[in-house]
Amino acid sequence: MRGGKQLPLLPLLILILYLQTSLLASHRDVVALQVASGPEPAQQYWTEEKEDEVDVVQSHQGSPSLRGGCDMSVGEWIYDRSYPLYDASCPYLSAQVSCRRNGRPDHDYERWRWKPQHCSLPRFNALDFLGRMRRKRVVLVGDSIMRNQWESLVCMVEAVIPDEKKTVTTHGTSTSFHALVRTADLAKRVIDSRSFPALYAFFVVEQLDFETSIEFHWAPLLVELEAGGAQNKRILHLDSIEENAKHWRGADVLVFDSAHWWTHSGKWSSWDMYMENGRLFTDLNPMVAYEKGLFTWAKWVDMNLDPRRTQVIFRTVSPRHNRSNGWQCYRQRKPLFYLGHSHRSPVQLTVLREVLRKMSFPVYVQDITGMSALRRDGHPSIYARSGNGQEQLYPRVPASDCSHWCLPGVPDIWNEMLYSII
Repeated sequence: MRGGKQLPLLPLLILILYLQTSLLASHRDVVALQVASGPEPAQQYWTEEKEDEVDVVQSHQGSPSLRGGCDMSVGEWIYDRSYPLYDASCPYLSAQVSCRRNGRPDHDYERWRWKPQHCSLPRFNALDFLGRMRRKRVVLVGDSIMRNQWESLVCMVEAVIPDEKKTVTTHGTSTSFHALVRTADLAKRVIDSRSFPALYAFFVVEQLDFETSIEFHWAPLLVELEAGGAQNKRILHLDSIEENAKHWRGADVLVFDSAHWWTHSGKWSSWDMYMENGRLFTDLNPMVAYEKGLFTWAKWVDMNLDPRRTQVIFRTVSPRHNRSNGWQCYRQRKPLFYLGHSHRSPVQLTVLREVLRKMSFPVYVQDITGMSALRRDGHPSIYARSGNGQEQLYPRVPASDCSHWCLPGVPDIWNEMLYSII
């Protein structure tokens, strides 16, 4: 600089563009498996495929995408040595899903990426994501599987942010990852990591801030659950949502899920009674209750959100591979070939689509159910731990966890899909 004048803007813009583009380019050693077709869903259960038949992975379930007419849920799993997208030592991973740390001996479950049949899924670029989410709130709302996805997204982003520029805060049922960094900070970090000549850093003079918040709010039923209500019972309020919704008001991107908790029964149930229109009752079909709860959520979205300012995504139910469902996940090391005798679409998905059909607000359905059903290899199984109080993050997990997902792993691909949507 001379005379207090700043350098021309053009070199800065060229540098920033180069830095972003360079992160996308990486040497890939990819092994693509051949494509094979499987029978259409016909039965209500999933059956296991022999492990020696696991050569190709393909899904035939899903719904048309709202982005360019491509159904991202139909495709194949490709083994790609350039994955995972972040290191398993990411400090934001809970013990419950840190399968490497917990002694899982195989690591190939981290190296599968998803290839849609009729379009491409862009590789996640943390700098580009932060740029597009500049001064925005991304809020993930749901159960422990959504917490799984939140941890994945935070780990996909945090590596490009200097330690002193990122924080995690927790307030009750909400946990937030905050990034407050300048373009100069990010550029210097990339330059240093690549041993670029110092000359390039000379041009990074603008103070462009990335103020991004990635938040998780615990609300597995979306509607309000009252502990110690009338008669000292746990009451599920099917027509009340504001106590939860106040946490995600003002968000720019909202990602929801709600499915598993509605089917819990007996000792696993989270409520004793329902309340609707001021009336208490105990007997109600779980899917009728689910529909009522979703309609309450849908009404809130329609009445309180502006599609010009807020994007809403509803992620479909994450499959379980428990023995009770005819599966097992222990010692599974490869994805399935295809869902040979796969179940029909989950009932929750049918209910969800019916509710969304009646909404005025455009909600994007991120269908991950079929593609994830192929990944029985991706669960923690016996390599799950919940010490240091983290059982609160992943409550009620059996000794062999075939519900949540190892990280790095399958939820990273959900987030690559999310990245292509927002």
